[in-house]
Order: sequence, then C-alpha cells, then structure tokens
Amino acid sequence: MLHRTLPAVFALLFAQPLLAGQQTLFSFVRPTAVVQVATEDASLPQYNAEQTAEGEVLRRVVFNPVQRPSLRLSPQTGAWDWSNASAMTLRLQSAMDWALTLDVTLQSSDGKTLTSRIDLPAGPAQTVWVPLKASSPLSQGMRAGPPMPWVHEGQRVLLTSSAGELDLSQVVSVTLSMTKPNVAQSVLIERFGTQDDDQLQKAAYTGIIDGYGQFSRGRWPEKVTSDEQLRSAAAKEQQQLKGWLAERAKLPLDTFGGWKGGLSFEAKGFFRTEKRDGRWYLVTPEGHPFYSLGVNTVAADGGRTYVEGREAMFTSLPQGQERLASLYGEGNNHDGNGSSRGRAYNQGRWFDFYAANLERSYGQPCADASHCPAVSLDAKRWQSHALDRLQAWGFNTLGNWSDPALGQLGRVPYTLPLAIVGDYSSISTGMDWWGAMPDPFDPRFAMATERAVAIAARDHRDDPWLIGYFADNELAWAAPGDDPKARYALAFGTLRQTTDVAAKRAFLKQLRDKYRNQEGLSKAWGIQLTAWELMEDPGFEAPLPNPEHPEIEADYQYFQKVFAQTYFKTIDDALNWHAPNHLLLGGRYAVSSPEAVAACAEYCDVISFNFYTPTPQDGYDFTQLKALDKPVLVSEFQFGSRDRGPFWPGPMEVAREEDRGPAYANFLKAALAEPMIVGAHWFQYMDQPASGRLLDGENGHFGLVGITDVPFQGFIGAIRKANLQAQEQLAK
Repeated sequence: MLHRTLPAVFALLFAQPLLAGQQTLFSFVRPTAVVQVATEDASLPQYNAEQTAEGEVLRRVVFNPVQRPSLRLSPQTGAWDWSNASAMTLRLQSAMDWALTLDVTLQSSDGKTLTSRIDLPAGPAQTVWVPLKASSPLSQGMRAGPPMPWVHEGQRVLLTSSAGELDLSQVVSVTLSMTKPNVAQSVLIERFGTQDDDQLQKAAYTGIIDGYGQFSRGRWPEKVTSDEQLRSAAAKEQQQLKGWLAERAKLPLDTFGGWKGGLSFEAKGFFRTEKRDGRWYLVTPEGHPFYSLGVNTVAADGGRTYVEGREAMFTSLPQGQERLASLYGEGNNHDGNGSSRGRAYNQGRWFDFYAANLERSYGQPCADASHCPAVSLDAKRWQSHALDRLQAWGFNTLGNWSDPALGQLGRVPYTLPLAIVGDYSSISTGMDWWGAMPDPFDPRFAMATERAVAIAARDHRDDPWLIGYFADNELAWAAPGDDPKARYALAFGTLRQTTDVAAKRAFLKQLRDKYRNQEGLSKAWGIQLTAWELMEDPGFEAPLPNPEHPEIEADYQYFQKVFAQTYFKTIDDALNWHAPNHLLLGGRYAVSSPEAVAACAEYCDVISFNFYTPTPQDGYDFTQLKALDKPVLVSEFQFGSRDRGPFWPGPMEVAREEDRGPAYANFLKAALAEPMIVGAHWFQYMDQPASGRLLDGENGHFGLVGITDVPFQGFIGAIRKANLQAQEQLAK
C-alpha cells in the first residue's frame, strides 16, 4: 500500500460553487496536509490536475485492473466528527467515455461501516451525495429512485443509497474502490466534504411526479402533456386495432385461439396437456394445439400509489371538490413480509392515476364543475378495449392476477391464482418475500386449501375458457444463494421451530423412525446429541452437510421432498374434487429446490416458473426438467429500460426502449425451441406507478402501455410480430 500526502498545486481556476450547507474537507486540486491519501492498486499520476471541457479543474485517479483497486482518505490524526452532517459529498467525473461504478465504504473507530455505490455516468462532473444514515428509495416509498444526476442549484447532483451504520462522531476513513475492472479506469476528483442539512435529499424527490402520474423531469416520445393528446392517441389507436383485428380474423384459429389446419387432438371440452412426437402441447377444448401467449395483471387498478405524507412528491393532485378527487382511496400494505421491509409510505391515502387518465381519455366533459358526478370506470368499455388489444397484439391468454371479469366474456382463455390463507403454522426460510412457507403438515392448511379451492372453483367449474389454476406464487422454497444454508433453508427453518409446529414434529418423526435414538443420529450426523429432547429445542443448531457424513444431506433432501409432496398433494386432492376439469399449473417458482420441482411434476399438470433471465434456459437446467417429463409454462418474464418514466427497469434490464422488442422476440424464440415449454406469459400489462405500486413500492417499466394507457408502439409492433411468428411456427 502506498501512503502519500499530495503536494501543493496551483490555485483553483474554475471551481464549482458549493451547494448550500456543504463543507469541503479536502481538495485534490489544492491539497493540504489535513487528510492522508492512500492508494492500493490505484494511482494519482504525477501531473497535478487537468481541466475538463466544462472548465473545471480536477485530479485524475487511476484504478488498475486487479481484484479491488482502492483510494482511501483518512484524517492525519484522530477522527472526523460528522455528528451534525447528513451526508458525505464528492465532486467526481468519469474520465472514460462510459459509465463507471464506484463502491464507497465509510468506517468509524468502532469498526462499523456504511456502504454505498456510485453509478457514475459518462459526461460532466457531478456532486455525489452519500447519506450518512442508511437510506434508499424505499425510505421514499418506492423500489428505485429517480434518475441521477439531476440539476440542482445549477449543479449536476447524484444522490446515492447507503446501508449500514456509523458512529458519526468517530469517522476514521472513506474508501473508494472498484470491483475487478477489466482495464485501467480513471476517475476525476476535485473535492471531498460533508453536507450539514438534508434539504438536498428532499429536493431530489420533490415534484418528480406530474399530474398524469409520469416522471416530471424526463422526456420520451409517448409522454403526455395534455388531455387533448390523450384523446388523440386513443382515437388513433382505435383505427390501428381495427386493422390488426381484421388481420387476426383471417388466421386459422379455433374458438379458443388454438391453431387449426395442422396437428389435431381429441376434443375433450376443456384445456388439457398432451405429449406427441417428443413435444408437449396445451390442447384447446376443441382439440387444437395452443401455445399460451399470456399477459399478467390485465387489470385497471394498477395505477394506484400512496400519496399520504409525501404530497410534495406530486406536482398536481386533485383538490377539494374536483371531479378526479373521487379517485382517492385508503389502503394498508404494511404486512410485515419481506416485500415491505424498510419501506415507508405503505399505508394511508392513495390516488389512482391510471383511472384518472382513462377518464381524461374517454370520459364525458362536465359543464358545471360544482355538480359533476364522481368518476366511475366504464368497466365494459375498458374490458372490451383490453381484450381487443390482447388479441390484436397476438396474445391469447389472460395471465395471473388479471381482472376476473375479462375471463367471463368468452373471448380469451384465462388462468386463476389459488391464494391459500389461514391460521396454519408457517416456516421461515429467510427469504419470506411474500411471507413464510405454509406448513402442509398442519391440518389447518388442508382446511384452508379446501376453502380456497372451493371458492375459486365455485363460478368456474364448468367453464371451458379456464385453462387452470396456479398454486400460489413465488413461495420461499429456498433462500437466495448457492450455499447449503440456502439450498436446505426449509429443513433448517423447520428444525428451528418448536414442537407445536406440525412440520417440526414430522421432521423429528422421520429422523426417529430412521435412527431410533440420539446415538444413531449422533453417529450419522457426526454430532454429540446427549438427549433426543435437545432436537426439540428451537435453539438446536442443525449441522451443515459435509462429505464425511452424507446422511445429513440425505435427511434434509428427504424431508424437503416429503414437505413438497404433502403441499402439492393437498392442493391436487382439493382441485380434483372441486374442479376436476381444469389444470393445476404449478407453483410459479422464483426460487425452488429440486425436491419442490419434482413434487410439482408429480402432482401438477404443468410446472411453472417465473424466469427473469435472457432466455428460459438461463433460468433452470432443462436437462433436469426433461427427466421429469412434464410440460413447463413460463408464468412470468420481462424486459425493461429506464427511458420511459418509471425508475426501475425490473430484474431484466435492457439499455433502451428499442431493445425491449428484440429481447422479447429472442426469449420467445428460445422458449419455442424447448419442446417442454407450452407457453410464456409477459409481466405485465401496464407500467407500475413511478412513485411505487401499493403492494410493495415496485415502480417498474414493465408495461405494454404506460400509466397514461398509451401503448409503447415500437414495443407493441415487435411483440405482435414475434407472437404471430410463434403461432405459425407451432403450426409447422
């Protein structure tokens, strides 16, 4: 490690003025001896400073292509007292023609750390603002924050998130580092300091959502600036849909969207699966092959976002007796699940921007504002329009969480979720994003399943348009990661329970039946268990699998197998009784275990996965799936970008809106190449609110349409082409 104090250099000629409340601790251009600068696998070239195209003078730091090059700043003596500061600031610029990522680690004398990541774009310098207390967009009620940098008080400012904690009275170091740069990367740096107030953070989120629910600071082709623009776009789209629907009418499709003129199967009156010549098919009630091209969440309530407590975030909200003020509501999504952890503004008053935009587009004008009736969604018009769109765009299935009324119109086949809720016990695997795992050994789970299936099947038992039911969604069958604690999180989580939990009793019975007593278990597991009762203690620490004691892993696998079999058999039994004509479409896996997937194949008609990957094959080992010999449905996939308003691109990010269509086509092509896959469902119909949806604050650009209900035409055109090609390929 190299330690040096920078030499004095020429006076600063072109300095960017400080923001209000900002204090400089050290200038790299006019250095003093108050800060010690240390580099590791990084360097500050001997020349003193350089002037940028914008006239600023900054100092170059070169990060070499090694594991973790770094630049460390620390006081010459003692520690910094930042008790009165709200943020650390840096004046930085990427010296490359591309964006760079810098990791920031602040440490206090007690060893505590605060970390942050700077996504430094190419272009002019920016003032980076790192909050000194853990902070993220979730603290503002949303998954991702507005694009950075933005111009504040004449400066480009980049607000980061931070995690961890510090003793702010004893800060001993600030480290900037990079992770494995492929080539030497250079950053230009001018000064480092602190910010005394939090006004900048408030300013970053003030007025970022306009009256249409869009990002106020952004610009993109589909952005709406007037009600007239909304009405004009709606009229233009109607003509386009009319032409596309006329083209669809010429296709050889049966009543349910199956492809006629090619393969034919026995017509049995309901959707089913069949394997022929090595390929799995969904078969329509009329006996034709059906490749399920679906869209999730085709519903009109997705534009709701909490406004209570953060009204300053919105430039224009309806007031008093204004007609659109009838679109406020009350909610509470403070549910304690992992999806709501750390999120503020998750309850209280919300506003429905999507409904407001539908009213602006299609509502009848009201001459007397003081006596206008409350806004009411024209459900029939919206439903008819949504189905016109899906069919014109080449889709043939209503995916999960879609408006149930759409499926009753006899135009597009649909799927339904089974939401099994009750007072049964549950098992934490550490993930618990949507809650802990239900305990299928608990008799109350069987009762809750029976009730949920009976209610779900009540109005659909004999409906041929219903393809089938999903067994809940993205349950925590494992924890994220590849380590044994994650792989066997269900087994570990069960052994941490007390014996009043049925799953714990089932696991202990399995072990006792096999080993008889603690001596047998101790020998097999390589532990010293002096009394069997110690296994019943929730504080019992189960051993990690290891090669010397293979029975540990075998026992964990067997328990997780029986757990999954019990879960799916319970649902399958209830469905066979209440809805024998419809398919059980699997568990919509986000994380899974081999035991869970195998049990799903045993009891379900279809195995379903939510794949947020470039292709389905990147999401799971299809060699393993082939051995199970069951059809597979991609129940969710998505590609998003950051250039259409919502701040989060989702798990599968592409660089630009123009890249979404090719990514969709490539995914669908790869799905069609896999003989097991019988369909793929896009997530989702509409963009999420830029300020965060009610459920968990997600604010992704996932939509076929924006929150204004205006379609993303380029994307729609690419999707339509890919969907039609998929149908034609299936026919061949």
